[in-house]
Amino acid sequence: MKINIADKSYKIEKAVATLLEALIYIKENIEPNLGFDYGCKSGVCGACSVRVNGKEKLACSYKPKEEDTIEPLKYYPQKRDLIVDKSSQKELIKRVKAHIINYKEETLSPQDELKTQIQSDCILCSSCYSACPVIEINPQFAGPFALTKSYKYTIDNREANQKEHIDAIQNSGVWDCTLCNECTLACPQGIDPKSDIVSLRNISAKHGYTDPNFNTMNFGGGFGFDPNGGF
Repeated sequence: MKINIADKSYKIEKAVATLLEALIYIKENIEPNLGFDYGCKSGVCGACSVRVNGKEKLACSYKPKEEDTIEPLKYYPQKRDLIVDKSSQKELIKRVKAHIINYKEETLSPQDELKTQIQSDCILCSSCYSACPVIEINPQFAGPFALTKSYKYTIDNREANQKEHIDAIQNSGVWDCTLCNECTLACPQGIDPKSDIVSLRNISAKHGYTDPNFNTMNFGGGFGFDPNGGF
């Protein structure tokens, strides 16, 4: 089997079950300086996320195929080969205030915990971030994983000030998403950031916010409807 990394092709002369096994084989037998990240080897830590043929995958879970092309994640500074600097994750999470801001004593029922159970499964692999087309044109966009984490804490019953969460996601945040669904398709944990963002928009509306991209003065302008046409 051959796989391609950057401008080089590597022949894997043994059976491998995962892309991570293939990368380790290359490092141990062909290219000792090949750079890539991994940790748990079981799809839990998110460290080994890469792009395979233009799609985000966890190297420890993906079964490689002949002539696969492997690339680092998009939008993060590349440190070496398949290694990127994900340190900005913390800043994004901090910016959208994805944590309890004003704690109030509250006993969570099993139903309460189920509301955010899937969001709690985020492993910060950044697959959704790399897959997001909005970041290419707006690097300041908070991105899917940060907004999913924001949603988790926005609806937490222990949060006494929901509006502060909502205030934090208005600029380059919840309204900038195009709802293209690429983030949801990329998530290895089955999380649906698109749905979380839609929910955050609904909550934003309840707090008096509206989509700044929607100009009511131009309603119907592209469909032949003139709001001053004598109705």
